[in-house]
Amino acid sequence: MAESAKWYVVHTYSGYENTVAASIEKAVENRGLRDLIQEVSIPLETVTEITDNGPKTVERKVFPGYVLVKMVMTDETWHLVRNVRGATGFVGSGNKAIPLTDDEIAALGVEKREVVVGYQVGDNVKITDGALESFLGTVEEIDLDHSKVRVVVSMFGRETPVELELDQVEPVE
Repeated sequence: MAESAKWYVVHTYSGYENTVAASIEKAVENRGLRDLIQEVSIPLETVTEITDNGPKTVERKVFPGYVLVKMVMTDETWHLVRNVRGATGFVGSGNKAIPLTDDEIAALGVEKREVVVGYQVGDNVKITDGALESFLGTVEEIDLDHSKVRVVVSMFGRETPVELELDQVEPVE
């Protein structure tokens, strides 16, 4: 059943995100539903605010008023989440909750996808996807934090740096 778990967005009263998340977690533990409701998340971003006392680093909610829940949608889980104090309902049409797409999940950075890189700076690689598919180039820089790689490709007799996703290139044997 865990394979069919999807991310859903729960709308909450403003300022109740932490309370709703904690209440869902507590209800899941009390009812033994960890296999149906797997994860509750409040997306946060770290921001540096400039104050009179100098710069201060704070964590801020990316989507105030919303909590993300990874769950298998059943009548029981729908009612559990829907009836938590402070939650106003799922994001969707009418009473039908609509799960986030894989692209939306990746854009939010809720789930980290690990890409194993089989090349390093200076290696020759082949581009496997995109407009420059099948071009050969040399790795100039790897940015694991942003899942990017810069490859220098020879086009029209000139060396041109191209920024690609880590999984768009593969090492040349």
